[in-house]
Amino acid sequence: MEAELVGRYGIAFEAIPAAGLHGVGLSVLPSNAVRLARGIPAARRIIKRFQPDALFFTGGYVGVPVSLAGRRLPQAVFVPDVEPALALRLITRRANLIAVSTPSSRSCYPEQAPVVVTGYPLRAGLKQVDAGGARQGFGLAPEERTLLVYGGSRGARSINEALWANLKGVLESVQVLHITGELGWPRVETIRQELSQLQGARYAAYPYLHDRMGEAFSAADLALARAGAAVLGELPRFGLPAILVPYPHAWRYQHVNASYLESHGAAWVASDATLAEELPGLLASLLEDEGRLERMRSASRSLDMADAAGVIAENIERLIEDRSAEHG
Repeated sequence: MEAELVGRYGIAFEAIPAAGLHGVGLSVLPSNAVRLARGIPAARRIIKRFQPDALFFTGGYVGVPVSLAGRRLPQAVFVPDVEPALALRLITRRANLIAVSTPSSRSCYPEQAPVVVTGYPLRAGLKQVDAGGARQGFGLAPEERTLLVYGGSRGARSINEALWANLKGVLESVQVLHITGELGWPRVETIRQELSQLQGARYAAYPYLHDRMGEAFSAADLALARAGAAVLGELPRFGLPAILVPYPHAWRYQHVNASYLESHGAAWVASDATLAEELPGLLASLLEDEGRLERMRSASRSLDMADAAGVIAENIERLIEDRSAEHG
């Protein structure tokens, strides 16, 4: 998946052998450890050929062998979630720069650690547009309340199922922009056949939106989504209130992300296991209380940190300059 996404931006991609060790079964642990060890010489060959001035990590077990192979180079880390996952915990031990998404992340590191709070970087094309125009672009009514439901490129099966189980009732109070993910997309035609013509006009579904996510966020009054790291940047940038449903099998990282936004009044955290039963009541309690929605919008906007990518880049450049000065 990464090769395809990176290729869309015209950036060269090279893969190395790697595998996860955290949360895997004992039966696959030895083979994963061997693959991870094989990644070190593979990463060393790439580093020797590419001759980088610094290494930059954003998470994932693939970074561990690269960090070990490039131990003599300056290393910068961006921690996307509020708390670092296991791989980033290992990499940050040798990092010269640790950029984090939220002020709360500082507590995860020793006081003397080189931590800088940058916010979550968003791609340049993710911009706010007129809400009414965005809704019309998706075939929805420009003045109607809109619920955005999404779960990433592959989708979130339980969120999709919870929405579909309540779809006819939900459409009575709000129109829905639904990004199903590739795995959920085959069900959409069957779902549409069960809707009346009026209901169908209030339900816009897409498998995935690459370059139109800015329009989707702009069109929405409320989001229903997982709590991956991107919500820490995307929701505040658009001041978008959300019902967040942490993926139950992603250790605790999504729960911590969701709790961070909820603690600041920007989101409501729902359980994956009971979402289908709770969804109608949750939507009613939020959509029927404009004052509450506005407070959530303001709270979300207050967490936005502009130009996180630029701040990270500046810090990496400074790191390289400082290392160059040290070595004459």
